[in-house]
Amino acid sequence: MAYMSQDRKKELAPMIRTWCKVNGIKASIAVRNHSTLVVNIKSGKLDFCQNYFDTASESRPVTAQKPEYMQVNTYWAHEHFTGDCRKFLVDLIKLMNRGNHDNSDIMTDYFDVGWYVDVNVGSWNKPYVLEA
Repeated sequence: MAYMSQDRKKELAPMIRTWCKVNGIKASIAVRNHSTLVVNIKSGKLDFCQNYFDTASESRPVTAQKPEYMQVNTYWAHEHFTGDCRKFLVDLIKLMNRGNHDNSDIMTDYFDVGWYVDVNVGSWNKPYVLEA
């Protein structure tokens, strides 16, 4: 059963904060439902929303607008983003998963992970702020 404790979060937090600081990103780290490590990206120098919008051009309707916030698919970040945004997110997800395991077997409906990870860019009531 997935379990993320506050102690484990405290172990991972310094690496995550350092990675964010090096890249000019302001983010918070939280634990949700004792099972998920969450990084909420508030602001920074990287334009995640525009990068995602440009990269996902084939799969969106013509009338779509650039999002102001998003939930990053942590399994497909390497395909949904490019350049510096991709490097930042892929490495962030690796840091969040340090010490984690995934022994899941979907064919037998068996899920065994150490903990889940979520990455949010902004939120519905506080959009991501791009800093110059």
